[in-house]
Amino acid sequence: MELYITDPLADRRWADLAATHPKASVFHQPGWLEALARTYGYRLFALTSAPAGRPLSDGIVLCRVSSWMTGTRAVSLPFSDHCELLLNGPDQRLQFTQRLAAECDRQRWKYAELRPCVWDEDPRTRFWPSQSYCIHRLDLTPSLERLFQGLHRDSIQRKIQRADREKLSYESGRTDQLLAEFYKLLLMTRKRHRLPPQPRLWFKNLVECVGEKCQISLARKDRAPIAAMLTLRHRSSVVYKYGCSDEKSHSLGGVPFLFWKLIEQSKETGAEELDFGRSDLDHDGLVTFKDRFGARKLLLTYVRYPQAKEARIVSGLAQRSMGRIFSLLPDTVLPVVGRVLYKHMG
Repeated sequence: MELYITDPLADRRWADLAATHPKASVFHQPGWLEALARTYGYRLFALTSAPAGRPLSDGIVLCRVSSWMTGTRAVSLPFSDHCELLLNGPDQRLQFTQRLAAECDRQRWKYAELRPCVWDEDPRTRFWPSQSYCIHRLDLTPSLERLFQGLHRDSIQRKIQRADREKLSYESGRTDQLLAEFYKLLLMTRKRHRLPPQPRLWFKNLVECVGEKCQISLARKDRAPIAAMLTLRHRSSVVYKYGCSDEKSHSLGGVPFLFWKLIEQSKETGAEELDFGRSDLDHDGLVTFKDRFGARKLLLTYVRYPQAKEARIVSGLAQRSMGRIFSLLPDTVLPVVGRVLYKHMG
């Protein structure tokens, strides 16, 4: 099989493939790709078996990340929780991965990374597990009553009931005001977790490029924002991508309240699944919180060529060391650090 390289932003055939392939997600959509290119300047390319002028029936989309700090590599895709290979069988997977490994050698990339939801190891592909996470998915097809009964009684149900008693208000949309309030809460949350915030431009571009499939939701107490989230939608799947909150108001139940509103709203619009997003395996608090919504927990393993046996250990040590440094920086400096670093972290 001969394989071809195309630009998924300039080639209209990619949008058709991303809209129709059964394995496609919001992370394959042109809006998400455009936001990555606009914000971080990544060069996008797709590998496909279709020559010019023929409809696309398969493809792998990647970003070429060029960094003096972290090396040059190809990633499918940066800042995306997962990104399936849009292929049509195991034979294709072998052919595509072997071609990608050869391209990695030819271009002298540090590595090529794929982020499939499921990966069956095959040494012939030359791609090997690197870092593992978990994802949570909630089936939205049962009734709201059954979904509520599936929530943890003390940690989730009672928090939602507390939010009702506190008369928290709810708002969703894509206005500049909602984006500004969301980002203010994000700054607080990232500081709390000793991490630099993503660039504000990233969220602005997401809202503009993804359009109505991107929503910001906000919980308020007496008009003051206390919790917010940004979600994405593709077909019948809703993805929780970013969340943030004011720690001083956690007792009011703003975060569980927002998730329940998301479940209600998603069901009203015909969604069948809520993707709670990626979690680090050692982030016990976050993993437990998502468990308590009755969602299925699945292992998510990224794969790389060439093999990187120590990737996860080194990454964890580096993150803890950087976290101690970030915790010492003034609040006004952290956004600047984020603008500089995130391009290199993809």
